[in-house]
Amino acid sequence: MYSYEDRTRAVELYLKVGKRIGVTIRQQGYPTKNSLKSWHAEYERCLDLPRGYETSKSKYSRTQRERAVEYYLDHGRSIAATVTALGYPARDSLRTWIYELHPELHARVVGRSDGLARPAAMKHAAIIALCTRKESAKALAENLGLCKPTLYHWKNQLLGPEVSASMKRRLESPSSLEQEELERQLESLRLALRRLQLEHDLLMKANELIKKNTGIDRQILTNREKTLLADALRQTYSLSELLEALDLARSSYFYQRARMQVAEKYTDVRRAMADIFERNHRCYGYRRMKASLSRQRVHLSEKVVQRLMKQECLVVAKPKRRRYGSYLGEISPAPENLVNRDFTAVAPNEKWLTYISEFQIPAGKVYLSPIIDCFDGKVISSSIGTRPDAELVNTMLDAAVETVAGNDKRPVVHSDRGAHYRWPGWLSRIADANLTRSMSSKGCSPDNAACEGFFGRLKAELFYPRNWQSTSIEQFIQALDLYIRWYNEKGIKISLDALSPVEYRESLGFAA
Repeated sequence: MYSYEDRTRAVELYLKVGKRIGVTIRQQGYPTKNSLKSWHAEYERCLDLPRGYETSKSKYSRTQRERAVEYYLDHGRSIAATVTALGYPARDSLRTWIYELHPELHARVVGRSDGLARPAAMKHAAIIALCTRKESAKALAENLGLCKPTLYHWKNQLLGPEVSASMKRRLESPSSLEQEELERQLESLRLALRRLQLEHDLLMKANELIKKNTGIDRQILTNREKTLLADALRQTYSLSELLEALDLARSSYFYQRARMQVAEKYTDVRRAMADIFERNHRCYGYRRMKASLSRQRVHLSEKVVQRLMKQECLVVAKPKRRRYGSYLGEISPAPENLVNRDFTAVAPNEKWLTYISEFQIPAGKVYLSPIIDCFDGKVISSSIGTRPDAELVNTMLDAAVETVAGNDKRPVVHSDRGAHYRWPGWLSRIADANLTRSMSSKGCSPDNAACEGFFGRLKAELFYPRNWQSTSIEQFIQALDLYIRWYNEKGIKISLDALSPVEYRESLGFAA
């Protein structure tokens, strides 16, 4: 019977070496192949092993078990001879009884007092010391806390039994044939030592550079990690030696090196992209990011910009559905839809769009009412308040009318069928300014899509990505006002040749 600690130790080693049964049994000295599989299945199912086995009542008494074990100890400790002489039990049962009554014999079979696997780096260092020693192998083993057979066992495993364990020359003068044989053995040993030293250095570098355990199997490393290790040891070993030890193709090595050099080439670009993203409300996608980089004389393809943004996690927040609507029913006759979903204009102040949107934060509700010019999407005027009343839209309209004072052109003012655009104050201001009214169809938001699109962008770029939990109404109003100023003066629009609305008007010679 194996104890809970023995079974747990075996399963942990089995997982550590990549579920290789042969390696686990060789290092532990136990159990059988089927027992190890059974323990691992139990561990995977319950995330632990049972503390003890449930056993049925044995057909052999305690006295019979003790007699069998005593016979085994007194007659050469041969399991087969004991079973033959006594006629019972099975060999596995006798072995189990021996380990139950004399656990120290089990420890001796395992062959190591602590039961722990030695790291590969320790084995390599011990073998190097064995082959280059100036003292006896026994003294070296005592210094390392091992036994001499263990040292030679490790040497045979890694170098082979044909390689000598010492580089010391014979004292007697050999013959010419013996001399040649010794030279061949010496050269073979030197090559084996160099290979062993290389493996040891690779394990140390893996721990240092890629933070891998010193007992890691090099075969499970990625090609990129192997390339890093090879570059780190190029000053000490030849490239062919390194590639052979790492089992890495020469073409794969140079491919990975080229990829790493390309990644380093974009270090400054990544930093610039992160700065642009933060300074512009974290709302620039790859097209506007490419345009911003072009302004800094950094010219990259859209695919490269897209890939770098993805690697740097510069992700724009997704929009959410709106909630507020201002429609209160048909309270007065509605004018004709003059815009008819044609949101283009050849000059400023031909078509104006307006709408009211609600922003709900923990501190309360805030309403924004802007006027958008179809020519370039510029916000002509806007008003922000805590109530969607007549004063909100009237104030906005008064400010917009002032911008066209002294101008013969009178724009068409298009809105939805909200009650705000049918109240006497709004109608009188429209008439006094000689403006033309236009309204969307009932319940048809696409008829005012350009204005709806402005609010969608505003909420996706400013409102949804941020946490407004500790923001007051006044602070939120200030943030909205700052965004609208940024949108007009600095916000890049790809449809305007990667310029902001104000910059676009100035480039065409219109007054901003």
